[in-house]
Amino acid sequence: MTTYTSIKKIRILLIVFGGVYLAAQLFNFSKVNDPVTEHIGSEYMSKYNVYALKTPDKILFAGEDVPIERWDVKESFDRELLVNTYWQSQTLLFIKRANRFFPIIEPILREEGIPDDFKYLALIESGLVQTIESPAGAVGIWQFMEGTAKDYGLEVGSEVDERYNVEKSTHAACNYLKDSYKKYGSWTLVAASYNSGRRFLDRQMQLQDAGNYFDLLLGEETGRYVFRIMAIKRIMENTDEFGFKYRESDLYVNIPTRKLKITGSVENFAFFAKENGINYKLLKFFNPWLRKAYLTNKYKKEYEITLPAKGYINFAFSEYKNPSDSVSVK
Repeated sequence: MTTYTSIKKIRILLIVFGGVYLAAQLFNFSKVNDPVTEHIGSEYMSKYNVYALKTPDKILFAGEDVPIERWDVKESFDRELLVNTYWQSQTLLFIKRANRFFPIIEPILREEGIPDDFKYLALIESGLVQTIESPAGAVGIWQFMEGTAKDYGLEVGSEVDERYNVEKSTHAACNYLKDSYKKYGSWTLVAASYNSGRRFLDRQMQLQDAGNYFDLLLGEETGRYVFRIMAIKRIMENTDEFGFKYRESDLYVNIPTRKLKITGSVENFAFFAKENGINYKLLKFFNPWLRKAYLTNKYKKEYEITLPAKGYINFAFSEYKNPSDSVSVK
């Protein structure tokens, strides 16, 4: 009885071990011959490439020559070109949002006499997100700090914060940029000072005895800042060259709007929105500068509320003809 039991146990163990061995062999066979694995290991990898990008022989920023022939300038530009080309999701979002906001920003820049390239400064400041706020407290598309915003005529308070108003903040930014140009006489230095602040830039120019941006040793952020603007400009003006493919329907639409002037108080913006044929969500989308659900307007100031034009309140994209009528952002 004991011998028979032992033999039986040995047989069971042999069967178990045999089964495990066979399963292992089958797994290894399937792994070796798995078409997906082989595809990743050979054909797929032979077709997947990451390309170095060609640096143009000539670059202009706001009409000023960039000394791209210098190795340090070329490498700094190349870094930002690579980062922003291969950070595809972010750059594609930039392209989509630009279709909505550039048509608002561009005519104001022209009106104020600011080079068109500064629309890319707004883009890298905020990603063209109207409601963005930095850890330091800079707000809106142009990332104004509270003190600077007030200095340039923007209202900043608990109920109204015009740093979130795209049109008004763009006019204020233009005035700031013009003041900087009077001081520096160089649009490149103007752009750098927008990031670092004029006082810091002045100290560095004096300390380093340098008169232009490309000769200055600056911190990581400001040192990359102007190169990033130039790289984004290069990519967005040549999207197809950098591999960005999209249809007109992929871009965020530039929705026609109308203005409604108010000089009194508004007790409830939810009710106000419904009275004007929209909802509270859309009212705040078009007017992020309204910071509360009400407006006391103690001093009876005149404000312009932006509303979608009639017929463009809750439209389907198929019903909408994009005013730009273009596939790429130029």
